[in-house]
Amino acid sequence: MSPTQRLHILKALNEDELEALNTSWEIFAHPHQRPPDLAPNGEPWLTWLMIGGRGAGKTRAGAEWIRAQALGLPPFASEAVERIALVGETEHDVREVMIEGISGLLAVHPRHDRPVWSPSRKRIEWHNGAVAYAFSAEDPESLRGPQFGCAWSDEMAKWRYAEATFDMLQFGLRLGTQPRQLITTTPRPTALLKRLMCDPLSAVTRAPTRVNALNLAPTFLKNVMARYEGTRLGRQELDGEIIEDRPDALWSRALIETCRVNEAPPLQRIVVAVDPPASSSKRADACGIVAAGITDVGAIFVLADDTVNAATPSAWAAKAIALWRRFEADALVAEVNQGGEMVRAVINEVDSTVPVVAVRATRGKWLRAEPVATLYEQGRVKHAGTFPALEDEMCDFATGGLSSGRSPDRLDALVWAITALTFATRAAPRVRGL
Repeated sequence: MSPTQRLHILKALNEDELEALNTSWEIFAHPHQRPPDLAPNGEPWLTWLMIGGRGAGKTRAGAEWIRAQALGLPPFASEAVERIALVGETEHDVREVMIEGISGLLAVHPRHDRPVWSPSRKRIEWHNGAVAYAFSAEDPESLRGPQFGCAWSDEMAKWRYAEATFDMLQFGLRLGTQPRQLITTTPRPTALLKRLMCDPLSAVTRAPTRVNALNLAPTFLKNVMARYEGTRLGRQELDGEIIEDRPDALWSRALIETCRVNEAPPLQRIVVAVDPPASSSKRADACGIVAAGITDVGAIFVLADDTVNAATPSAWAAKAIALWRRFEADALVAEVNQGGEMVRAVINEVDSTVPVVAVRATRGKWLRAEPVATLYEQGRVKHAGTFPALEDEMCDFATGGLSSGRSPDRLDALVWAITALTFATRAAPRVRGL
């Protein structure tokens, strides 16, 4: 239907019909809010993990799933579940978010079908006799004794006593032919969450905040997402990613966040560093391309990461030169271990006026990167913006390289750029603004 047709039909509905339409979850549910059919092993799932960003619709999905279980509503349930557990981070969260919240259990029911909430008894009762009991993850022992046919756990990654609470809940999921549980959470790299994600009987759905944009305030999308998009916090809270630090890595995400600024000041010198791949096959390493600059007082600012994957020599050379032109850089620094003079020749074929500074690696990647990491710890390097892929490599680079075994091409280019600005002889200064 066109917007005009939809508006015409909606205007013709009375209040009860509008409420019935608004509570028809099967019409409005996003794909990530619908229960999966099977677990990865092909069997019916026992745990449904819904991992998503803030405002992605996790609470609404949890409330609707519990409503369907309590009333036996198809297509989300085949029969009513008599005893249900609702577990939140605190009693306040269970009451204010899961039950009484704008997307909570009471709100998703039509008025005539709404269950009775008894705060003093911490229970919700439906007209068919189904009962849901509220529990706090701050008190795992409260789950000792009761038994349930299904459960909804919210924000499990934030639970203070996550392991103990989860264990007690599992012992209570013993009613019916197939007790199941839904876990809705913004991710954190907790051992419990990672273990559940690997469980063959767990089904996982993911969703970033943006998929539910139509139900969010435009100012939230404009301001909050613009401010945090690409940052560690934004990737966790908005994109629903599990962001981990490698314990033996040279950089940590917390360190990088302290080095982030919105823009760079006037710079004395700018370089674009290139770490070319050995070949242009589909399985070849990426061509790392990073721009950085330095101020007259020695502060370094990372300006861009234009790394390109599986590119021909002419393609990565054109990309690097475009970045050089964009920032009006002083030089293009290129590692020549993989190709020698061929690297300089490829760049000159695209633009012979580009000043190429050839550098050759004589030490291992770790030894080259270590002094650059020290500059970060000293607060001398800043990131003018967000560079998620580059920062992922930085926080995953240890003495043995990246955990994936691949070459740290973005990081190599970063190291060459900062090394050229700080540890090599600098050209005559000329001040410019960005």
